[in-house]
Amino acid sequence: MGRGASVWVRAVMAAVFMLSLFVPVSPAHAITVRVKDIVDYEGVRDNQLVGYGLVVGLHGTGDRLTNIIFTRETLISMLNRLGVNIRDREIQLQTHDVAAVMVTATLPPFSHGGGRIDVTVSAVGDAQDLTGGTLLVTPLQAADGEVYAVAQGSLVTNAFTAGGQAATVTRNIPTSGHIANGGVVEREVPVKLGETGVIHLSLHNPNFTTATRVAEVINRRIGAHMAQVDDPRTIAVDLTGRNPSLTLYRIGDLQIEPDTMAKVVVDEASGTIVMGDSVRISTVAIAQGNLTIQVTETPQVAQPAPFSNGVTAVVPRTQANVSTDSSHRLGILREGPTLASLVAGMNALGMGPRDMIGILQAIKADGALQADLEVR
Repeated sequence: MGRGASVWVRAVMAAVFMLSLFVPVSPAHAITVRVKDIVDYEGVRDNQLVGYGLVVGLHGTGDRLTNIIFTRETLISMLNRLGVNIRDREIQLQTHDVAAVMVTATLPPFSHGGGRIDVTVSAVGDAQDLTGGTLLVTPLQAADGEVYAVAQGSLVTNAFTAGGQAATVTRNIPTSGHIANGGVVEREVPVKLGETGVIHLSLHNPNFTTATRVAEVINRRIGAHMAQVDDPRTIAVDLTGRNPSLTLYRIGDLQIEPDTMAKVVVDEASGTIVMGDSVRISTVAIAQGNLTIQVTETPQVAQPAPFSNGVTAVVPRTQANVSTDSSHRLGILREGPTLASLVAGMNALGMGPRDMIGILQAIKADGALQADLEVR
């Protein structure tokens, strides 16, 4: 029995080894990502805020009140609200230390009253520099006209300007500044996750394959028949009887392998070419060459002989060269199973990026490029 058992074990191990040779192995380039890195949750979104205010304390680099009417009127109105009436003498208001600004901020989801957010301040008049200024209390409104935050604080521009009579050097943008934690949240935006019992996940890059993989991993790991694909961008998740926050936390940490479309993006202005991993090219023959004409002018000066009463003359000398790149031959770009083989084949033809752009367009027109071609 001992010897028979040993033979049987060896036979089983041999069979397992043979089967392993036929088990498909995922490609080395396959990557997995977390679901929360490729989707947005329905109702969980930022809100943009904007306000108009004044920056004071500038060192003579603010708006010129004689030119910027709205800055003068805003300053006079603010002084009036503070009990300083200068309407009868507003013509004498000549300060250059005040600037009108627009204040912008982003209100994150789940922000609560008393929380702080960063704000950006930008000049709207003819102010030269906001460095060292202080933003006065500025209400920040959303698209519905309601005030959701109030901003105030000292600006940081990370810019400087230096120069003399003949030259000036400016680094960064001195008319735009930033106030870290300069806004205080005054009103909350309610977010009700799964209020209807169903929440939708929205893919950043719509794709039927990726959406299906997300739904499958949710149904397999969280709950059967819990998720279904509505369209290439949207996956509907049933939260009935579940805690929305805990369920979305578990879904967000699930790992999937996203699918990518076969696409080539070309930026002709910079000569940039970006290819996706799924791009393939059928076997094609390519001949590429340019006609180059170079004309060089090297004029020479002819001096007259001494005492000959002649005059100095310029004798033109022109040299023209024509090159047809006759060294280039017809080359074959063979189809390959990977992006690396495609790139190697194109590099073997000895082409630069700008030559590749024209050739890719010609290959697409020929029907040999098995991908979308987007030219910007």
